[in-house]
Amino acid sequence: MNRKIFYFPVVLCAAVLALAPSSYAKTYPMTASDILPGASAQLQVDKEKDGNSQMEVKATGMAKPGRLNPAATTYIVWVQQEGSDATSQGELKVGNNHKGEIKMATTFRTFKVFVTAETDSNTTLPSEQVVLRATVQE
Repeated sequence: MNRKIFYFPVVLCAAVLALAPSSYAKTYPMTASDILPGASAQLQVDKEKDGNSQMEVKATGMAKPGRLNPAATTYIVWVQQEGSDATSQGELKVGNNHKGEIKMATTFRTFKVFVTAETDSNTTLPSEQVVLRATVQE
């Protein structure tokens, strides 16, 4: 048997593994609340080699916040680790197509992500109007 032919698949496999990404992604469905039952969202979490997580929320079927009862002005995405306060990750801006998305990052390994309807985009505490939620566990 020709040794060149034998070594080619081994070298090819090693090259593919060396170029493979150093992270992995997992998608979590987000649960919609009774406040916004027609909403649907996915939370994609990319765990990085350094332990950080890159995240993206993609939502559809989102009503404009002003149409909620009580009316709001924006949706805010929060991340909360067990035993800690929730921290705002920014606005989930919803377009006329009723879709919204936001990218964010965290160092947490096990945490909750939730979206609230808010009257102030600069709020530091989440309201009780939770419209979407998911729990990430490593």
